[in-house]
Amino acid sequence: MLDQITRNKKVKVSKSKRGPWKVEVSSTAKNTRNFIREIVDNIKIEPNPQKQLISLSIGDPTVYGNLKTSNETIEAVIKAAREGAFNGYAPAVGYQNARQAVAEYLSFDGAEYSYEDVILCSGCSSSLEMCITVLADPLKGQNILVPRPGFPIYRTLAESIGVKVKYYDLIPEKDWEIDLDHLESLIDYKTAAIVLNNPSNPCGSVYSEDHLRKLLAIAYNYQIPIIADEIYDRLVFPGHKFVSLASLNSYVPILVCGGLAKRFLVPGWRLGWVAIHDPIGAFDHGVRQGMVKLSQRTIGSNTLIQGAIPSILKASPQKFFDGLIDTLVENAKICYEILKTAKGIIPYRPQGTMYMMVEIELEKFPEFKDGMTFGQKMIEEESVFCLPGECFEIPGFMRLVLTVPQNLMEEACDRIVDFCNRHYLLS
Repeated sequence: MLDQITRNKKVKVSKSKRGPWKVEVSSTAKNTRNFIREIVDNIKIEPNPQKQLISLSIGDPTVYGNLKTSNETIEAVIKAAREGAFNGYAPAVGYQNARQAVAEYLSFDGAEYSYEDVILCSGCSSSLEMCITVLADPLKGQNILVPRPGFPIYRTLAESIGVKVKYYDLIPEKDWEIDLDHLESLIDYKTAAIVLNNPSNPCGSVYSEDHLRKLLAIAYNYQIPIIADEIYDRLVFPGHKFVSLASLNSYVPILVCGGLAKRFLVPGWRLGWVAIHDPIGAFDHGVRQGMVKLSQRTIGSNTLIQGAIPSILKASPQKFFDGLIDTLVENAKICYEILKTAKGIIPYRPQGTMYMMVEIELEKFPEFKDGMTFGQKMIEEESVFCLPGECFEIPGFMRLVLTVPQNLMEEACDRIVDFCNRHYLLS
């Protein structure tokens, strides 16, 4: 067969020099790492067989079946499927009416978008990938600034294409506000973008308008665009307000990332977006066209959901969103009230999203060298699984998911308290 191929193609092959056939992997593949997976895979998940495993680790609100999307959302998809008009390819950037629906959904509190400002993507992670790729050039040795603690997808997406990541600190004692002095100290002439996650995963923080304006002032002073990850946009608790960065009418160009996944409880539907907020035209010199070109790599997002999204965004009732917030608030209250009675840990009350951060005073648990060994032992003894802070670049913490049924939330927290009190200062 090889001889036939070489005769037809007139390719000379030295059979005497042939060795094992080895296909080299690309640098992009080699540089791609799932940092949560790397950490979790090193934790031996062997729960106590006498206790039901309660997983507070995965940020998928649909896992336990207690949180479901609205009937209006389901009916919108059924209607789109029956119409049969959304089974083919859409424009890579998305159908115009779907983009217009997203533009209207995002136009509030002074922010204004047209359909031309919106590109639909395959989930928010795809939106973030597109934004990092269009702004940061590995051939120029550029870097981006990302929060610590923060969701590790930013690092995964950046380093896979050879872009360096620098971490700016968040301050736990100040409701996880950005350490603005630290952030500013990291900026250099190769900084291509600042990534902001508000409301925050994993912290559950919701930033005030005043704090956001201080960040915008730094970005404006150094002429650095911002990638605003707002996937948890309106998942905020009473007494707090979500402020979209684009609503503050600054002169900073912003790429806003979002999607249906969290607020509408449909992460598997893979419908995200990028909204371009650029009042000064800074993105008109290639970034807008670059976004279009990048969207053409995957030929667009889920067309069936695109067909349904105008109805989803307009018809989903407020009582559905209120019910979701009520569930998250109640679970956050349960967690905080129970966990604050434990020895050696400090729960931080969230202001929104689906998560709570808990500090582990490791010096009070000398038998554990780090948060990973603490978490592994908690699985073995109590069958409660939380992600260690190492997943988010902040050792000595753990993240709890607040979307499980209330009875399991209470049971998990009681077990955590028992575990902490049992191992406190045990050597």
